[in-house]
Amino acid sequence: MYVADSRARAGSTTAGTTGTTARVSAVVAPTVFALGAVSLITDVSSEMVTAVLPLYLVTGLGLSPLGFGLLDGIYNGFSALVRLAGGHLADRGGGRHKWVAGVGYAISAACKPLLLLAHTLTPIGLILAADRTGKGLRTAPRDALISLSSTPENRGRAFGVHRAMDTAGALLGPLVAFLILRATVDGYDAVFTVSFCVAVVGVLVLVLFVPGGRGPSGPEQGRRDSGVGPRERTAVGRPPRPTLRAAFALLGRRDLRRITVCALLLGLATVSDSFVYLLLQRRLGVPDRWFALLPLGTAAAFLLLAVPLGRLADRVGRWRIFLAGHGALLTAYALLLTSWHGTALPYAVLLLHGGFYAATDGVLMAAASDSVPEELRSSGLALVQTGQAAARFVCSLGFGAAWTLWGDRTALMLSAAALAVCAAFALTLRPGRTVGQVLEPAS
Repeated sequence: MYVADSRARAGSTTAGTTGTTARVSAVVAPTVFALGAVSLITDVSSEMVTAVLPLYLVTGLGLSPLGFGLLDGIYNGFSALVRLAGGHLADRGGGRHKWVAGVGYAISAACKPLLLLAHTLTPIGLILAADRTGKGLRTAPRDALISLSSTPENRGRAFGVHRAMDTAGALLGPLVAFLILRATVDGYDAVFTVSFCVAVVGVLVLVLFVPGGRGPSGPEQGRRDSGVGPRERTAVGRPPRPTLRAAFALLGRRDLRRITVCALLLGLATVSDSFVYLLLQRRLGVPDRWFALLPLGTAAAFLLLAVPLGRLADRVGRWRIFLAGHGALLTAYALLLTSWHGTALPYAVLLLHGGFYAATDGVLMAAASDSVPEELRSSGLALVQTGQAAARFVCSLGFGAAWTLWGDRTALMLSAAALAVCAAFALTLRPGRTVGQVLEPAS
């Protein structure tokens, strides 16, 4: 698959192929498009719930900001406990990336109808924890499949294409939730029911259309994994066994260790999306019925910028784009802290918010892939994702507590200050040249 992709790319260059679609398909593997379709459908399902969950919990069930912060932390950070397990299982199985990811998608789908039965903090927390367990299992194997289907030269673009398709679902999900809430009497129950049905379709697409194995190893694959040094090879030249010990030993590699530390520190100061939308609603007095549309702004910006920023990261360096994304997020926080109440405020904040995700989500995985050998690709990406998810879990708890004690403005000021400090530190702890560096073809 990999050799065929590179030959197709070379052939298209020689023939002077024109058209955006032709150029993109020449460098992006079919596996990436198939996984993008799965993520699109699944995100329609999950974002339907995410769009209404803050209002449902805070307004419908009367949870305090601290209680919501606890649940939101569970929703966004519980997957940190199982990401390593998902990555390890996928690597140990050789070709199990698809099936480990499939189990994760199925678990998340099964949790959607259970929300119909939960009306208090404890059962809702357990259901969200189970849902995030599914996400934790699937994320690293899915990203490993994307990485293994790409070359270092186009890895940022491949992740950008996947994230763009994924975000198309994130764009449609809140819109579907909004239409359901307006069309039904018992809107929340209808949203959860439709979300379950859509999630089942996503699982079926994964089973039927996503290839199950990894690409072949060889000279061409060896060039792709040029970040792999002699420490990852055995005495007879064989690749390392995919054990947990070998996975944690990857942190001995300077670039991957620095990427993980920076992702963790920056995650500690990244306010949850739900809190950003709640802050916008309070600043602008957005009616409850329009609240579900706020995530559309973030998703639209993400969708438009994911591929361009992925391509730019391949050219100028992934770490630069990653840090620039956090600069955009810091600017969004600053706008929320000003006294400006103009009509352009929500558009500016949501554009910056979406730009942050476009510059960091897939770009971080592309950067980490350069420092992880093929045999441990899923486990290595899971290490980075685990640190980031755990940090965001802590941030949600801390932000919710600060909001409850001192108010939303003080909580956001503290988060903005922490983000500025962590971003400045990340500038000094940047990985080496190999991260995001385009390699010359072998002669």
